[in-house]
Parts: sequence; structure tokens; C-alpha cells
Amino acid sequence: MVSSLTREPDSPRIQVWLERETADGGLISWLVETEFSAALSVKLRRGDIDRAGRTAARQGFVDLIAVALASVPVERHHYQLAANFADRHSLGLRAADALHLAIAYDNGATLCTLDRRLSEAGPEVGVDTILV
Repeated sequence: MVSSLTREPDSPRIQVWLERETADGGLISWLVETEFSAALSVKLRRGDIDRAGRTAARQGFVDLIAVALASVPVERHHYQLAANFADRHSLGLRAADALHLAIAYDNGATLCTLDRRLSEAGPEVGVDTILV
């Protein structure tokens, strides 16, 4: 999401992909909103964006959710499932990645990511993934 709403090397490609993939809707978990804001804060601290750029990207995210994506809550059982996924040490999952997979698993959703490790771990726990 960050790549689609800020200036990064892959932004044009991600924007085209996101527009195509969300034409018929899609799902996004509440976790993504937190991670999106945190990533924007990192970009602001590093000087990659200014406050106006952060505000514009955040608003673009809110607008995208309102128009094209259904929000999925993060619930207690997602954390439990994520812990089970994280227990599989060979997958190398970070906590948030395990939680993304658990939410996708619970909703029968395909997880789309720029993270190769996450895209490879998904099928190992029963989640279809797309490496964008």
C-alpha cells in the first residue's frame, strides 16, 4: 500500500496493479492501517516524505479503503492462529506477517505482498499468495 501512495521505484507498477486488482473490491485488515501509518512515519523521519506528503498518502489510503476495499477486523482468534504459524520457525515469520496470514486464512483471502518470504510462507500454512 505504501508503494502505491508514495514515490518509490516500484510505485508506477504497483499503482497499475492495485487499480486492476481492486476494480471489483477486495479485503484489507485493520492491521494494514496501523502498518501503513507506521511506514509513513518512518518515511517522514528519514526525510523521504514531508508532512504534506504524509498527509496526502494517509488520505489516499483512507479514500482507497472507502471506495474499493472492505475492512476486516483483527480478532483474538487471529492472534492465536498467528502464534501457531509463527511456531513454524522454518518459515521465518515476523509477528505481523504471521498475523496477516492468519487473517487471510480465516477469511479465505489471497494475500498480496511485496515480501518474498511472506509470499513463500503463505502456501505452507494454507494461504494463497501473490507476490506483487
